[in-house]
Amino acid sequence: MKERTVTLYTRQNDKTLRQLERDKRIINHRQYVQIHFGDIAPLFLDSYDWFTKEASKRVPRPQDVQASIWCSISRESCLKPIPDTVVYQLEVPESQVIYFDEVKWDYVLNRIYLPKDEADEKAYKKHVKELGVESRFDFLVGKCRYQYPEEERKIRESWKRVFEIDNWTIYNVCGNIWEIKEEWVKRIIRPGEEV
Repeated sequence: MKERTVTLYTRQNDKTLRQLERDKRIINHRQYVQIHFGDIAPLFLDSYDWFTKEASKRVPRPQDVQASIWCSISRESCLKPIPDTVVYQLEVPESQVIYFDEVKWDYVLNRIYLPKDEADEKAYKKHVKELGVESRFDFLVGKCRYQYPEEERKIRESWKRVFEIDNWTIYNVCGNIWEIKEEWVKRIIRPGEEV
């Protein structure tokens, strides 16, 4: 029986066209994240490294891959091609897709606790206040960094909720993959073309 596939869209640098032609696949490297984010890359790399480690537990990562490829689950929510980029329309085996909630991902990027729900968020804010900490941002990157190791563990553990999708919409769900195989590419969309 043939495995079910899903359609994904991803905007990538147009240099990936050469990689696809040469290697018959596209993979992401940690250095691309560094280049993409420039001076603020160190702030993001810890979050991306965490994501790579956790996502690998859900879908095994090929040994030569250092970071996932971010994809939209619909043409409506896809980043449109701009100069020096292309959009790949892909047909990917569903077992190769790592779904996560992009709204929740912001908590990971901001290095803060990701609550289960509103009640948990309220309880956590109270907890932070009881600790005498001014801001929930202070634990991992602020004034309190390294002072509350148990709090840091609790924050990092909460991030796993990024993979729990409570509200499945084309605007908050992403489907990441470890690689783009040539046979998955159904269409390459260039600037000025409709996705």
